[in-house]
Amino acid sequence: MENTTTKTSNLHQRRQEIRTGRHCVFNLHVHLVFVTKYRQKIFTKEHLDFMRKVFADICVDYQAELIEFDGEVEHVHLLINYPPQAQVSKMINSLKGVSSRLLKKQFPSITKWYFNNKSLWSPSYFAASCGGAPIGIIRQYIEQQKTPE
Repeated sequence: MENTTTKTSNLHQRRQEIRTGRHCVFNLHVHLVFVTKYRQKIFTKEHLDFMRKVFADICVDYQAELIEFDGEVEHVHLLINYPPQAQVSKMINSLKGVSSRLLKKQFPSITKWYFNNKSLWSPSYFAASCGGAPIGIIRQYIEQQKTPE
């Protein structure tokens, strides 16, 4: 049986793996934050555990992988590794829509927090690309390329 340090190290290595497609090599990550409508304090640990599974399943549909997930009573954070052909905005719509619907089905008492019995999530979200070298280093590398004369 592996110890916790080995598991953590293996997970870190897996996150750093470069993935390949038919015509590309990539390592794309996006950090997402979804907030409940009107920042209602809704979520419990049970809700978050359920959402982790739902979000992971949705990611598979986009050939993506949920690397990390956690949240608090009114928002959740996701770190997703995704392929270049995945449209992040469509994946976000699916993540929010399906999770809202399945949470309502699994936890009927949560419906009282849905705005007009429809919306769990605020229509806005935070998305940031992440991983790899910092922007300044990449900019410097590009600037130092030898432009042909």
